[in-house]
Amino acid sequence: MRLLRATFDRYFIQHTMMIALPIMLQNGITNFVNMLDNIMVGRVGTDPMTGVSIVNSLLFVWNLCVFGGLSGIGIFTAQYCGKGDHEGVRHTFRLQLGVSLLLVIAGIAVFQTFGQNLIGLYLHEDSGGGNVQATLQAAMSYLGVMCIGFLPFALTQAYDTTIRSHGETVAPMVATFLAVGVNLVGNYILIYGKCGAPALGVTGAAIATVISRFVELAYIVVWAHTHTERMPFIVGAYRSLYVPKELIAGCIRKGLPLLLNEALWSGGQATLTQCYSVRGLSVVSALNIAQTIGNVFNVAFIAMGSATAIIIGQRLGEWGESRKKELKEEAWKLMLFSVVLCVISALLMVLVSGIFPKIYNTTEEIRALATGLICVMAAFMPVHAFNNASYFIIRSGGKTFITFLFDSCFCWAASIPAAMFLSRCTAMPILPLYACVAAVELVKVVIGVSLVNKGIWIRDITI
Repeated sequence: MRLLRATFDRYFIQHTMMIALPIMLQNGITNFVNMLDNIMVGRVGTDPMTGVSIVNSLLFVWNLCVFGGLSGIGIFTAQYCGKGDHEGVRHTFRLQLGVSLLLVIAGIAVFQTFGQNLIGLYLHEDSGGGNVQATLQAAMSYLGVMCIGFLPFALTQAYDTTIRSHGETVAPMVATFLAVGVNLVGNYILIYGKCGAPALGVTGAAIATVISRFVELAYIVVWAHTHTERMPFIVGAYRSLYVPKELIAGCIRKGLPLLLNEALWSGGQATLTQCYSVRGLSVVSALNIAQTIGNVFNVAFIAMGSATAIIIGQRLGEWGESRKKELKEEAWKLMLFSVVLCVISALLMVLVSGIFPKIYNTTEEIRALATGLICVMAAFMPVHAFNNASYFIIRSGGKTFITFLFDSCFCWAASIPAAMFLSRCTAMPILPLYACVAAVELVKVVIGVSLVNKGIWIRDITI
């Protein structure tokens, strides 16, 4: 009861939301516009919508590789910020830029070489509508253009990670607002051929996205270099490429497990989608609709994950390891607050579950499947919120190998075998199948409680 009162203490809520709300708004607007993009493509037809959703499932793997590659370095950045060590932040920023460029090169190489084969894994005919060849053609057109946007996306993440570690979340939010506005207008013009432009369909959607990413990068770079009093790390950041060997070694030790974790976890999510796709293209289409609205409502726990990483990282830098009791209490308050926010989000998601699928130009079978999937996603949202908060708390203290086991290894050892068995060895319909796989995550709740309570994550890694 005392913890519950502390969680809803006005100062705690104000401090947490000061960090989380801009991230929540940023992600919320981004996902809302992505939803509108998805609807625009969905209005063109089922095959283009399915093709784009398959490519986005694959691009999600690369996006999270970028996130994971920068997150290990970001742990050091947050703790250097807590200490006021601007030179340390400068070194981590340079390292993030280097890692970003390497991941861009690797991503383009993989998708240009193996893109068609990867897309083909998701293409299975069924009686619910959908043409495999038309879906493949739409997917390849979309993927070819999206690869151009890898560079601005990765560099923006490097800037955003460093800027947010200073507690500044408004500037990245504004950059995102500007980008999504450009993306939305560009989609309207290029998908449907408005204002004298040709109607390019899914290719137009990709072009608009790439343009918006360059706009977002331009804004955040200009903002950082014109606000040096708030971002002192940027002064002299490009005068040298020097990064201490000890820091590089430390970031590799802490960052490599995170990179592997994000790659394996996101690859695991793509594999789960592939397991569900065995039931046919109609299931892929329904999942796309459900996940699109789900992403809008998931912003609560995603933003709370980022806020948790920042707050706990700064506390570790300020307090060190001498105030374990206070750190544990702070962690539990953040987890509880995240779950409460997601209960509210889940209820709202259920309310729109029957309305949202009707917007799409698709079959009644796909709409009905989407409604059911939305309700299942909503039911498990608080579980995901708790596990997500646990992950970021453990990660904040540099326990990246444990987070690797907790996150991606659990996915491949438990969730994926369950999905493969149920999808390939049983005739279970997609809704109970999806619910059974989601229920596996309850085991992680028990593990997360144990790890957070033990306090193994309470460690200052910048000493």
